[in-house]
Amino acid sequence: MKKPYQSLEVNITNNMKKVIHRKLSKNILGLGLIILLVFTASLSAQEGDPAKGKSLFNANCAACHQLDKKMTGPALRNVEARLADEQGLDRAWIYDWVHNSAGVIKSGDAYGNKVYNEYGGAAMTAFPQLSEKDIDDILAYTAEVKKEAPAAAATAATGAQTGAATGGVSNELVLGALAVLFMLLAIGLFLVNKTLRRFAEAQGVELPEETKRMPLWKAFVKNQFLMLVSAIFLLLAGAYFIYGYLMQVGVDQGYQPVQPIHFSHKIHAGDNGIDCKYCHSSARVSKTSGIPSVNVCMNCHKSIYEYNGETSAEYTKEFYDDQIKKLYAAAGWDDANQKYTGDSHPVKWVRIHNLPDFVYFNHSQHVSVAGVECQTCHGPVEEMEVMYQHAPLTMGWCIECHRTTNVKVEDNAYYEKIHAELSRKYGVDKLTAAQMGGLECGKCHY
Repeated sequence: MKKPYQSLEVNITNNMKKVIHRKLSKNILGLGLIILLVFTASLSAQEGDPAKGKSLFNANCAACHQLDKKMTGPALRNVEARLADEQGLDRAWIYDWVHNSAGVIKSGDAYGNKVYNEYGGAAMTAFPQLSEKDIDDILAYTAEVKKEAPAAAATAATGAQTGAATGGVSNELVLGALAVLFMLLAIGLFLVNKTLRRFAEAQGVELPEETKRMPLWKAFVKNQFLMLVSAIFLLLAGAYFIYGYLMQVGVDQGYQPVQPIHFSHKIHAGDNGIDCKYCHSSARVSKTSGIPSVNVCMNCHKSIYEYNGETSAEYTKEFYDDQIKKLYAAAGWDDANQKYTGDSHPVKWVRIHNLPDFVYFNHSQHVSVAGVECQTCHGPVEEMEVMYQHAPLTMGWCIECHRTTNVKVEDNAYYEKIHAELSRKYGVDKLTAAQMGGLECGKCHY
C-alpha cells in the first residue's frame, strides 16, 4: 500500500514530465514552421516566377537578347546553369552584372572581360532598377524548357481577295438577265404560236399549207414588229456593254500582283497592330505615301528572324521564314554573325495603286489635314494577306466622296475662317469637300 506522500510525488513527477513534453513539442513545431517558411521563401526566391520573368525579359532584354539565338548579346536559355557549369559563377555574379556590367568589367573579372571583348567592346546596359527578385523571375523564364513550335493549323485557306464590290450592277448579272429574258421570249413565242394553231383548228379555220410547215424562226423573221423590237433591244444591250467596257479601260480595281517578297498586311497591320504610318511615314507630310525602305523592315526584323504566329495550309511557318531570309539577303544582313555584309540590293516592289500623270492627289492633305483613315481608300488592309487595289480610283469615285464627306473642321485652325464664311453662305453647320471647292477641275488636274 502506497503512502499518501508517495502518490503525491508520483503525480507531481508525471505532471512535470507532461509540461516538459508539451514545451518541447511546441518548440519543435515552432522551429519546424520557421524552417519551413524560410525554406519556402528561399525556394521561391531561387525559382522565381516565369510568367513575370517573360514580361520583364520582353521589356528589358529582348532588344539585345533572344533565348536560343545570339544577337547583339549572347543567347540566354539556361544562362544560370551554363555559367555555373562552365565558369563556376553563381547568381550573385549575375546580380552584379545586370546592375552594373561596366563595374564588373573594370574590376578585372575574367569572364566579364571575355564577354566584353567577344561582343565588340560594347558593355551591356545597366539595369539598376531591376531588383534581385526581378532578376530571379527573368532567370526562371530563361530556365524553362524550350517548347516545340506548334503544328500548322489545319484551317482551310480562304485565298486572297481579288477585288471589292463596286456598289453597281455587275456585267455578269446583266448578261445573265438578258439570257433569261431571251429564253422566256422564245418560250413565249412558241406557246403563243401553238395556242393560236389549236384555236384555229378548234374554230375550223384552215391555215395555209405553207404556214403549217413554216419553222418558228422563219415566222419570227417575217414578223416586222418582233424584228424591230429585237433590233432595238440588241442595239441598246450592245451599247451598254461597249460603254461598260470602255469605262473600265485604265481601271485596275482588284489588281493583285505577286511581289518579290511576300508581305502580309494581315500579320503586320492586323495581328500586330502596327500603324500604317509607321512604315508609310511620308503619307503624313508629302504627296505620296512612300514605299518603306529595307532599313525600316530591319528595325524589327534584326530581332524577329522567324515567324511564330498562326499558319494555314497555304502560308506555312517555313514559307514566312523563307520570306524573312529574302529580306536579309536584300539588306545584306548576316544573321549568324549579326552584322551587315555590305552586299545589299533593292527590292523591286510592284506598284499596286497608280493614278494617271494628269491627276494630282496629296496624301498629307487627306491624312493629316482631313483625318481620312487609310482604309477609306485602301480598304480593310489589316485583313489582306496579299495586298490588292480595293477602290476603283476613278474620277467619279473621287467626286462622290467629295460630295458626301464632311470636312473635319473641329480643332482645325486651317479651316476656322473659311468654315465660318461658307457655313453662313450655305446655311449649314457641316461642309462637304464639294462645298469648299472640292469639285473644281484645277484641284485635281493641272
